[in-house]
Amino acid sequence: MSRIGLLPITIPQGVEVKIEGNEIRVRGEKGELSRRLVSDISVSLEDGKLLVTRPSDDRVRRSRHGLMRSLIANMVEGVSRGFQRELQVSGVGYRVEKAEGKLSFQVGYSHTVEFPLPPGIDATVEGTNRVRVSGIDKEVVGEVAAAIRAIRATDHYKGKGITYAGEKVHLKPGKAGRVSKG
Repeated sequence: MSRIGLLPITIPQGVEVKIEGNEIRVRGEKGELSRRLVSDISVSLEDGKLLVTRPSDDRVRRSRHGLMRSLIANMVEGVSRGFQRELQVSGVGYRVEKAEGKLSFQVGYSHTVEFPLPPGIDATVEGTNRVRVSGIDKEVVGEVAAAIRAIRATDHYKGKGITYAGEKVHLKPGKAGRVSKG
């Protein structure tokens, strides 16, 4: 039994859900999201709660059941509260600036790296070394944060680069070198 798939999804006030055939649309104060349902998973709206069901207990349907329930719950949370990821730029001379729908990173390359923001994603820069990526679609927010982090992955010897806020970077010891005689 899928424990996640069996949980009902509570719909907060201000969120409107429409189920049309094999597509679900969720509209809230932050925006609107839609997704096609997997063919053998059904969704019903009862008493302000969404119930996700499956026709049988075979392995593939069980996995899709929990997945669809999680995706729909993320849609409901996204249009009501939204999602965000925070990144930190660390290193001497490393900094980030926001300008007209794009982020400009100076992270040790010979040039400035420009990162255009996709539609539906907003980024705020705090100081010169913190970036907060926010939006209503959890998948897109995570993908954008990962793409920003990939601009300059953290160096495990010096600790310089772009990391998620709160991420622990374990520094490796450098070469011991030769012991001088003398």
